[in-house]
Amino acid sequence: MFKMMKVTFYMLLILVPILVVQINPSNAAEGKGVVYFAPVEDAVERGLEKFLERSIQEAEEQGADYLVLEINTPGGLVQAANNIAKIMRESEVPIIAYVTKHALSAGAYIALNADQIVMKPSTTMGAAAVIDSQGNTAGKKAESAWLADMRASAELHNRDPKYALAMADEDIVLEDLGVKKGELLTLDAAQAKKVGYAEAIVNSRNDLLSYLEIPDAEIRDVEVSFAETIARYVTHPVVVPILLSIGSIGLVLELYSPGFGIPGMLGLGSLLLFFFGHMIAGLAGWESLILFILGIGLIIAEVFVPGGILGVGGILAVLIGIVLAGGSLGNILLSILIAMVATIVVSIVFLKYFGYNGPLKKIILFDSTTSEKGYISSVTKSELIGLTGTTMTPLRPSGTAVIDDERYDVVTEGNYIGQNRPIKIVKTEGSRIVVREINEVEN
Repeated sequence: MFKMMKVTFYMLLILVPILVVQINPSNAAEGKGVVYFAPVEDAVERGLEKFLERSIQEAEEQGADYLVLEINTPGGLVQAANNIAKIMRESEVPIIAYVTKHALSAGAYIALNADQIVMKPSTTMGAAAVIDSQGNTAGKKAESAWLADMRASAELHNRDPKYALAMADEDIVLEDLGVKKGELLTLDAAQAKKVGYAEAIVNSRNDLLSYLEIPDAEIRDVEVSFAETIARYVTHPVVVPILLSIGSIGLVLELYSPGFGIPGMLGLGSLLLFFFGHMIAGLAGWESLILFILGIGLIIAEVFVPGGILGVGGILAVLIGIVLAGGSLGNILLSILIAMVATIVVSIVFLKYFGYNGPLKKIILFDSTTSEKGYISSVTKSELIGLTGTTMTPLRPSGTAVIDDERYDVVTEGNYIGQNRPIKIVKTEGSRIVVREINEVEN
């Protein structure tokens, strides 16, 4: 028994270090350290927010020494930037903003919320005015809130807030940096280091690790997953109206043509892609997708059960589902408006040049009784024009006349014509026959 216990003890001495290494591989080499790198590229939108939330969580779970955000962005949505800043402030892992090219607008705001800012040479940071989707100033209320956020982010790490405010307010003048009224501050790497908005200027990742005093640290790149790539793409403020336009145009054109073909599949695919991306980004829940599917079902049911109620209810359900999935109410309403205008224009052009052959033809009467098809409301007796006759009764201005031995109800041009007077038919309008008295000169 003692011998077995002794063998077991020695086996544990051998296995425990191996198990520790397997459980916590980041500490396999004592003092080596682990640094995570996550890209912050292209536009700042809700898909990026979801990706960075995952990156921070993964770095925390693996006990990383630092999380480095490699920033190269022209900016993006204010709401997404605010949410990202909140996630960064709550991170248990120190975050380094590593500006690799440009950190503009919302990108500058994200950088200011990092624990440290490090820049490559010839990079820039700033130009952070808040604007709407048309490129205009977003209004005093939004500007005031944004300036307050910029100030708070600068003061978070004891940076002089006047430079952060100058990035967003063109009325601020900074003579030391040559910023005049009407201009927004954009700092290059040297200027940023000079005014305390960058802790260091480095040329590469290795130089950055040396600056952080962990030159031999293990580098782990956080890769953007396929689903997150789709989410980042379809939540882009420019892509959303395009997807909605393709979706609505495709479904409407499908109603104009028999069967279910390419327009319907393209339209339905675009809308499902919109919902999938927004669900991955955390903007949409199952309730929005269920409402959308219910709405499509009601619209289809309208084809078989005409009356209008199901169709109107279906359209409302689809719109509400899209609005719930859109995140920003202003942006999604603008996108819906663009999609509606595009759909109306395309529908008018399609009807004009291709006509209608869709399923609604079963419940809507598209034919008309035109004179070109042989339908007339009354016979126009144009063949009588020029014929002569005699009045049977006085015309005051209407009465009866005999023309080619047939009696007709006639009317004058407004004047009086006596009985047994010679007349001539000058005009016919449907069943109305207009006559004029014939005088001796005309005879």
